[in-house]
Amino acid sequence: MQVMIFAAGKGTRLKPLTDVIPKALVPVGDMPLLQRIYLKVIEAGADRVVVNVHHHAAQLKNFCSLLEARYGVSIRISDESSHLLETGGGIKKARQLFEPEPVLIHNCDILSNVSLRDFYQQSLCADATLLVSERKTSRYLAFDKDMRLVGWTNIDTGEVKSPYGSLPPDARLYAFAGIHVLSPSMFPLMDQWQDAFPIVDFYLRHCAEKNIRGLLKTDLRLLDVGKLDTLEQAQDFLENNNNKY
Repeated sequence: MQVMIFAAGKGTRLKPLTDVIPKALVPVGDMPLLQRIYLKVIEAGADRVVVNVHHHAAQLKNFCSLLEARYGVSIRISDESSHLLETGGGIKKARQLFEPEPVLIHNCDILSNVSLRDFYQQSLCADATLLVSERKTSRYLAFDKDMRLVGWTNIDTGEVKSPYGSLPPDARLYAFAGIHVLSPSMFPLMDQWQDAFPIVDFYLRHCAEKNIRGLLKTDLRLLDVGKLDTLEQAQDFLENNNNKY
């Protein structure tokens, strides 16, 4: 299994911590976020890991070297120091570091109870698979009855994005968990895109022509450790969900 961990974000919602360290190195309990995700993907079977870096890039590169030396699983760096590329652009730049097989993509600031091994295995037949849940939010991905992606909507503003123009009346709305699997069959389409772009916009533009699916985890427990208040909740989250990572 190969994995990409998004670690290039500036972490502005975690200031003042991120004034001196990157978000990926903010500690939760006894270890930084990046180490938790790295160990979680190793436990799931990862034998190749790509980490993108931008904010405090030198710190992240040094820490990745320490992780690789300690745990033995290769970490390749996709360096975005000169220009932050967003999620889609980050994958596009890193694709040269991947083998020709599906890539599990994981945000560095997401803690969850999901079995990444199971999710990866269940995602191998699609061009892309997005982990989703029934979590309450204002922004949802929309799927048809077969769980193929058909669009996105903000239920507060009424905004809709879909290659079909509008969403079907029976569309199923789910929240994206920030964990997905991308087939290398999608990489050629990225040549049509500029250097920096969000991966969700990429999925939405191409969902009519490609097999992009949602995988619903009804018992998903997830914490986005992106703000100071959620950082304070993270240790309790790990303990209450019997999570090591």
